[in-house]
Amino acid sequence: MIRVLFNILGTLSLGLGILGIFLPLLPTTPFLLLAAFCYLHGSPRLHHWLLSHRILGPYIRDFQSGRGIPLRTKLIALALMWPSLAWSAWVMPVPWARWLLLIPGIGVTIYLIRTPTRRVSGD
Repeated sequence: MIRVLFNILGTLSLGLGILGIFLPLLPTTPFLLLAAFCYLHGSPRLHHWLLSHRILGPYIRDFQSGRGIPLRTKLIALALMWPSLAWSAWVMPVPWARWLLLIPGIGVTIYLIRTPTRRVSGD
């Protein structure tokens, strides 16, 4: 029963992680790390599949190894996040709540700046 719960939570986390690739305010890596943790305890087959996935696997492996984030990925994240936050603030009907959007924006920006930059060919 516990293994099933881990697999369900892992699958939900994986879904949120995939959405986070396309939605700037939804973090990708933490959900993928949670999915890997859940699959590790729920299904070795799903855990292996996730770590060996050609698109999702590098997110997890690079984070776990401490290798950092490629410069291109950091720049794309910031270039998508801040215009999205600005647009969200523009359409926010509650004026005081607009300022709350700065919290995740500044937090993610600080995180990206502090995370080591991994040099890859093409950077």
